[in-house]
Amino acid sequence: MRIFLFSCLALCIAFSAAAEGDASDWTDPGPDPESLAKWQSWRFGMFIHWGPVSLKGTEIGWSRGRQVPREEYDQLCTQFNPVAFDAREWVRIAQEAGMRYLVITSKHHDGFCIWHSALTDYDMTATPFQRDILKELSAACKEAGLPFGTYYSILDWYQPDYNVEGLQGGPGYALPEGVAPSMDRYQEYMHGQLREIVTQYGPLHSMWFDGEWEKPWTAERGWQLLRFCRELDPKMLVNNRVGGGRRGMEGVTQEGFAPGDYDTPEQRVGAFSIERPWETCMTICRQWAWKPNDNLKSLEECIRILVQTAGGDGNLLLNVGPMPDGRIEPRQVDRLREIGAWLKENGESIYGTRGGPFVPGKWGVSTHQGSKIYVHVLDWDGEEVELPPLEQHITSAALMDGSEVALQQTPEKVKLTLEKGRHDAIDTIVVLTIAATPHP
Repeated sequence: MRIFLFSCLALCIAFSAAAEGDASDWTDPGPDPESLAKWQSWRFGMFIHWGPVSLKGTEIGWSRGRQVPREEYDQLCTQFNPVAFDAREWVRIAQEAGMRYLVITSKHHDGFCIWHSALTDYDMTATPFQRDILKELSAACKEAGLPFGTYYSILDWYQPDYNVEGLQGGPGYALPEGVAPSMDRYQEYMHGQLREIVTQYGPLHSMWFDGEWEKPWTAERGWQLLRFCRELDPKMLVNNRVGGGRRGMEGVTQEGFAPGDYDTPEQRVGAFSIERPWETCMTICRQWAWKPNDNLKSLEECIRILVQTAGGDGNLLLNVGPMPDGRIEPRQVDRLREIGAWLKENGESIYGTRGGPFVPGKWGVSTHQGSKIYVHVLDWDGEEVELPPLEQHITSAALMDGSEVALQQTPEKVKLTLEKGRHDAIDTIVVLTIAATPHP
């Protein structure tokens, strides 16, 4: 498809001119405190990676030019007809799983847009389906009261102005004769698309960037993009992939780069931190996009990942990859509903909590809220768990059903004892109630 629209780019230039200045003359005000507090309280969200590549069952973006020839990949949109897509059903599945927010890939590295963009024809209008996925999903989320966010890839291997290491534009389609690729023009294109998303499908709880690691994306462009997002919607959170300072899959931001509002460890539980917000993104199977017969994580794996994330004071964004017909794979739905059933019984130990006060150890993690500390024992040492000392006096120790757990509190340690027959195979939650007064 050779559909680069310069008239639309002119609109982008007007839209983003205010954000294109020198980033050094601007100081980031930081995230909106109320937005950040709400987001942290949700703890568990649904990530969705989806697009025409689901027809092939290979990875989104990354399989272009690898498992799937580039020319074939770029034409998959002409066959993409997800007639079973039901935005309300996706939202119901997320809520039944106990997920408190949702993020979907509006555009991945392959450049395909799942909404009707005025700035490119490489979007849902190029499919037999025609319908605007973002419009329907954002509306369904609003209707159900489920906060909605979007993923957007900074890099774009299709758009011709995106320039990778001096190549003459991106590989997707050519610029007109005599027109050289321009990262400035690409940034204007990107800003225009982000304005479309935020103004047409917002408010968004978060803009989830990715693809910031290639050389064309400089630290200055990252600061400009963060500033642009703050101006679009000061209440919208922005992840740390807005700049180029993320340390690999660890996801922690290095100094000197646009930091964003939270770190993004990928396919791993982040390190314990009560100072810097973070969100682990992880797949329910192995691949981000749908893959037939992909390895599905067990219920125990999913619960432990969620618990360890909350105990580290982070959020978990658990990914599903819908099938080509628009349905979320039934076995993934079954697993999500199992997670939801667990959360109905144990959600008070996850939602609205903060990590700690005990730092995670071999035994497990802890969360706390108000006068309650939830000790999530994932691995027992026989029938005992020894924890570090706690300044506050513990008035009781019990399981979630209220049955008593033996407790010993000294200036040196807190020891819990529970016979093996009462251990939970996945997560034994011991609720400690603390007094306002220090331990005598």
